[in-house]
Amino acid sequence: MTARGVSHTKELLGRGEITAVEHVQAVLTAIREQDTLGAFVAAAGDEALRAAEQADARIRERGREAWWDMPLLGVTVSVKDLLQTRDLPTTRGSLLPNDRPRADAPAVARLRAAGAVVVGKTTTSEYGWSASTVSRVAPPTRNPYDPRLTAGGSSGGAAAAVAAGLCEASLGTDGSGSIRIPAAFCGVVGYKPSYGRVPYFPNGAERLAHQGPIARSVADAALLGQVISGPHPGDPDSGLGSLDTPRDHRRLRIGWIEYEGTTDAVRRATAQARSVLAAQGHRVEDIEVRCNDLYPALVDLLAASEAAGTSPEAEEWCDPGRLEVVRYGRTLSGTAVMRAEGVRQELRRTLRSVMDRYDLLAMATVPVEPFAAGAIGPSWAADPRDLLWLSWAPASYPFNMTGQPAVSLPAGLTGSGLPAGVQLVGPVGADDLVLTVAGRLEADLAPLPQPPAAVPVPLAVPAALAERTL
Repeated sequence: MTARGVSHTKELLGRGEITAVEHVQAVLTAIREQDTLGAFVAAAGDEALRAAEQADARIRERGREAWWDMPLLGVTVSVKDLLQTRDLPTTRGSLLPNDRPRADAPAVARLRAAGAVVVGKTTTSEYGWSASTVSRVAPPTRNPYDPRLTAGGSSGGAAAAVAAGLCEASLGTDGSGSIRIPAAFCGVVGYKPSYGRVPYFPNGAERLAHQGPIARSVADAALLGQVISGPHPGDPDSGLGSLDTPRDHRRLRIGWIEYEGTTDAVRRATAQARSVLAAQGHRVEDIEVRCNDLYPALVDLLAASEAAGTSPEAEEWCDPGRLEVVRYGRTLSGTAVMRAEGVRQELRRTLRSVMDRYDLLAMATVPVEPFAAGAIGPSWAADPRDLLWLSWAPASYPFNMTGQPAVSLPAGLTGSGLPAGVQLVGPVGADDLVLTVAGRLEADLAPLPQPPAAVPVPLAVPAALAERTL
């Protein structure tokens, strides 16, 4: 068996069937020797084993009480290479130097404080610019269901690592869909919390980026999300509250959105999720949400931010695709950026009005199937000069612009045998509602088969068996 999730590993540790050291050592060996997908750019070393030793000592001393105040004790997690870590280098997917101090990002520190063992850094595009995981520092990350295809991005390494069983969960970032897109493509769960729920330091001036978990189940994603949430002095937006009132979880009004360009294959794969929601007693209605000039506004906000952070002297080291975005950003006036902010505000007003009438929104997470591993998008959006690099994922970036919580979970397989995800979106601050409904939906959907590229070695077994297998 591969790594099967947080609760599974905790149960094995609690029963004494394995030790944390055995588990972590097996995971590290698998990352170094059997990561055929390009999920990792670095594997942890002695610090991970020391953390595992400390976990074992705590378990011996306190038994099952060891998890009361350290709910992730002995659990292996990976961290996207955009996020700083004290014991592992951070390249941010770039040849450009990373001048930030080598210290844990707040969310990473909180995972460690909860007992999690960081086992490596996962692959990303440069600064997370694209929704595929292609960079100049590592080969493209491949899909565990078909290695010829992309894992999505920019948290593609994180999603592929979890899907392949190379860790129980991963910490990703999401500036325009970068958690949810790869989760949908790789058949795992991706949770983008409400903006400000999880501190992001240092964050971008465009205020689009979120941090959140990728895991094998909604329950695991919810647990990690709880651990990493809460205010932090480094992020003035962290800890933002909500004016939304509690909702009745038993019978909700759900607006189902079908975005333009949704393929028949994705539509068929996600139809079951809609049927399950209706069978659970929810009222599911087709709706449309329109906002003029939304994608051009997103492009202007992102391009202006990328241009502001990139000097002309750095161009020769930049990812060529991201450089097209930077150069476009340098042509934008302050008036253009403020106009884009106006579009964002109009979207927020529109969706606030929609959420006054609907408890949740639901839709296919990505309207298309995974494309070629080395591309930044489907063929019609694969040339970065066209500035269409995110246009093929219209169900993701609107909710970065509004800051709403969103969860992508596996809905089923397409006729090609590729995962398709369904996304649930709630009002700002209604994370618990979104996660509760997602968990119930997950329970009534058929689980996906294990991907062909899943690591075939045991990652959580008694020592004697591990010695015979590894």
